[in-house]
Amino acid sequence: MARSPGQAKPFMLQSFFRRLCKTLLWFVAASVALVVIFRFIPPPGTMLMAERKIESWVDGQPIDLQRDWQSWANISDDLKVAVIAGEDQRFAEHWGFDIAAIRAAFAHNEEGGSLRGASTLSQQVAKNVFLWSGRSWLRKGLEAWFTGLIEIFWSKQRILEVYLNSAEWDDGVFGAEAAARHHFGIGSAQLSRQQASLLAAVLPNPRNWSASRPSAYVARRAGWIRQQMGQLGGHDYLLRLDLPRPAPWAD
Repeated sequence: MARSPGQAKPFMLQSFFRRLCKTLLWFVAASVALVVIFRFIPPPGTMLMAERKIESWVDGQPIDLQRDWQSWANISDDLKVAVIAGEDQRFAEHWGFDIAAIRAAFAHNEEGGSLRGASTLSQQVAKNVFLWSGRSWLRKGLEAWFTGLIEIFWSKQRILEVYLNSAEWDDGVFGAEAAARHHFGIGSAQLSRQQASLLAAVLPNPRNWSASRPSAYVARRAGWIRQQMGQLGGHDYLLRLDLPRPAPWAD
């Protein structure tokens, strides 16, 4: 029996919402499964790596991506602490979102200062591994979703391990091992405190700043990072990654 126009509209809406719910459920299941898998095995690549490769093809100058995954034990502790000191000093305490830093950045931007971000290492992992670049609300929403998932299913050590193996340190250079060899001709386990601080210093702008040929600004920033490493407690800070964290609402 044919439906009247008045009946057809509610039926179409119900059908649309059923399909939408199914799509969302499939997305939730797939994203959770992917995050759980990457808790145990190294991500074979990242969305940022794919983005850079496609960009190079479009520009007519294809690049070879450099990346050599290294386990936690094979990465310099100095680099681990340097990255935390430079990028996310409350990494051991927060649940993926540094509420205090977000408030400070919001207040700074409201006052008309240069735009300041407040992305944690967890958020950067979520974006680089699973998502595309951009500032849309959709991308930010998905970033929050994946950040929450990795904070639930991964340890802090795992988050930092994936970050150090996925961060970009020059055009086509991804991960600590490739960065150490590219900039200093050594493996990531052999990085000195100064070399580690230089690598951490260029992370806000790795395609324009060089760790091996630092500008005056990069050298000053590296010096500041070394100072912060000492104030955080040096290698002892890494022991805090295994400690219980306060409840998320305590932020």
